[in-house]
Amino acid sequence: MKRIFLVALFALISVSAFAQAKKPTIMVVPSDAWCKSKGYVTEIDNMGTKVVSPDYVTALQSDFELLNVIAKLNDLMFDRGFPLQNLESVIKDITTTSTELSLVEGKNGGTVAETMYDQVRNRARADIIMQVTWDVVTVGPKKSVRYTLQGLDSYTNKQIAGASGTGDPSHEVDVALMLQEAVLANMDSFVARLQEHFDDMFANGREVSFLIRISNLWENDLESDYDGYALCEVLDDWFYDNTVNHRYSIIDQTETMMNIGQVRMPLYDERGRALDANRYIRNLVRFLREEPYGITDIKILNQGLGRCVLILGEK
Repeated sequence: MKRIFLVALFALISVSAFAQAKKPTIMVVPSDAWCKSKGYVTEIDNMGTKVVSPDYVTALQSDFELLNVIAKLNDLMFDRGFPLQNLESVIKDITTTSTELSLVEGKNGGTVAETMYDQVRNRARADIIMQVTWDVVTVGPKKSVRYTLQGLDSYTNKQIAGASGTGDPSHEVDVALMLQEAVLANMDSFVARLQEHFDDMFANGREVSFLIRISNLWENDLESDYDGYALCEVLDDWFYDNTVNHRYSIIDQTETMMNIGQVRMPLYDERGRALDANRYIRNLVRFLREEPYGITDIKILNQGLGRCVLILGEK
């Protein structure tokens, strides 16, 4: 009876996960180019390198037009059945959690700072970032809106859909409404490409990537022997066994480094929870800690939802 109950429960979780996965979660954000043109940017120090990042907080607090544009695009996507993450709500959530704004310790005593874009993406965990750029063209008494929409996979930052155009000249003064009307002409094909991408992820796994490095304090490397197999072969076999349709690529490899890209991991784990790169790769960490490997010191450095660095031999 207990076994029947567990099987039924797992089936229910699987069905529920599939139902939730029918459409990707979307979050609309202004593009970096739009933020820069308006002066809504900030500069952070990332281990000595100056990084310019969009300042969503100032933009949302200062630009009523932006709020209207996001609201209109949210309405368009909601009407087409897409679940949404609202940028303003995510920002408020981040600003009330001080740990999300703090610096995290880097490998060699330095620090790695998260940009606002990284914080938003990691907190929202939307499947697709819908990035919008627009400006107003005035000809005589009429105005029109030029726009560009980009659908970005939030795990890889790869563009998966795009649309651009210029709306019909109008006496309308509501820019957000003009933009909404302008994008309608290309919205169906744009949405179709988003859905095709998500359907592909559901069938063939979500793409993530990993960099495996060896600590200079560790006595072993990727050529070290474990029961007749080099550690790099062990890692190769693990990814073969734990990717959807065995899809992954070893981009580069030396004795101290292994760069694995185009890794297709399942969207959900066996408990129905959404996977990101960190949660997925912890299965490899547990595997390496077992015999005959016994590699207990493994450090994971997150680089967004879709990429992690593993340092073997470092706590």
